[in-house]
Amino acid sequence: MLEVGTDEVAAVLKALPQDVKNRAEAVPIVFEKRPSRAFIADGIEEDTLGLFLGPSSLDEPGSIPLPAQIILFLENIRDAVGGEERPFRKEIRKTLLHELGHSLGWEEAELEARNLD
Repeated sequence: MLEVGTDEVAAVLKALPQDVKNRAEAVPIVFEKRPSRAFIADGIEEDTLGLFLGPSSLDEPGSIPLPAQIILFLENIRDAVGGEERPFRKEIRKTLLHELGHSLGWEEAELEARNLD
């Protein structure tokens, strides 16, 4: 499962326009099975597929002390698509692009308009 996630992330990054790719490659992408108890205690839903943490590229420098990162919850993504590999890969791609959108400062309405909701 981790290998599939890594492959899809690499494919997404490779396909991005160069200016977006440069910004995206600056954001670490990590994989976890599911949100931790700490995330859930902070209000993250148990079935969340991905999460962007940290400042977006639109925030003022230093406005949020956390370093940026994207977390993809692979078990939740697999559960959301019923466990089949092709839909799993597609959902990894969509979730990653959604979270990259947040890192660029896009709000939910803009992500929805780009079919990344």
